[in-house]
Amino acid sequence: MAIPDYQTLMLPVLRILSDGKEHLLRDVVQQLSDQFGLTEEERRQLLPSGVSTTIGSRVGWAKTYLHKAHLLSLTGRGRLRITDRGISVLEKEPEKINVGFLKQFPEFVEFQSPKKDEEPEKAIQIVEPLSEELLAPDEALDTAFQRLRNDLELQLLEKMKSSSPEFFERLVVDVLVKMGYGGTLEDAGRAVGKSHDEGIDGVIKEDRLGFDQIYIQAKKWTDAPVGRPDIQKFVGALQPHRARKGVFITTSTFTKDAEDFVKRIDTKVILINGFQLAKLMIDLDVGVSTNRVYEIKKIDSDYFEEE
Repeated sequence: MAIPDYQTLMLPVLRILSDGKEHLLRDVVQQLSDQFGLTEEERRQLLPSGVSTTIGSRVGWAKTYLHKAHLLSLTGRGRLRITDRGISVLEKEPEKINVGFLKQFPEFVEFQSPKKDEEPEKAIQIVEPLSEELLAPDEALDTAFQRLRNDLELQLLEKMKSSSPEFFERLVVDVLVKMGYGGTLEDAGRAVGKSHDEGIDGVIKEDRLGFDQIYIQAKKWTDAPVGRPDIQKFVGALQPHRARKGVFITTSTFTKDAEDFVKRIDTKVILINGFQLAKLMIDLDVGVSTNRVYEIKKIDSDYFEEE
């Protein structure tokens, strides 16, 4: 039979986890391959990119969506377990689980949507994998590219959250230097991560000549959003230095109260949350590398014009 799509796999994935035990993702892929009677050729079939198998990729997407709906939890690298919510869903014996079904859970809706307190371009937006028959070839390509970027942004965010505070500070240095601040990487490295003065993690030159300085706070938080009190503390730490500019970077998010606060003060403070930082890392090639490049060509109309 044909390899099932990622939505068809959602309910079978959850049923495999119904025993409440921790399962390896690779074992789930194997069980589903057996369950759907896939041939050896189908099990080995690769995506066009050649990076992973088709069945492995589709089970991975099913896992991601179920996780974002809190029907399963990720207990370690490549390890998953059903949640109490997932068990409750199975007890109702649904005929199928798909994207429409998952939209009953607020966490999944939030996962698909821009953050309420952010502008749409500042949030990671998930593009649903769609059937190629529903899209023009160029649209399908664009959608696939965005899905890959979305997934990479999420991976980067998880990497940052699991890194040490020291590594995160070095990462911040790399991003700021790539943006043109701090002069050389060596100069920036000496400036950032050395201060730790009442809420200030470092100081970096605004340009190579050092006409002005930017004060930095780098918070590696995993879940709780950064609130107004933390921003006020940072702004207060700038005053003795007569600093006019600051940037607060976190792996988490900011509350709306914190964002509103920086809009009302004279000191220029930029807030960069984890979603935005992941996007900057991709745009600036920090912590990522190019896997492959595709050239999309079109007819040169001028060439075919006959005089």
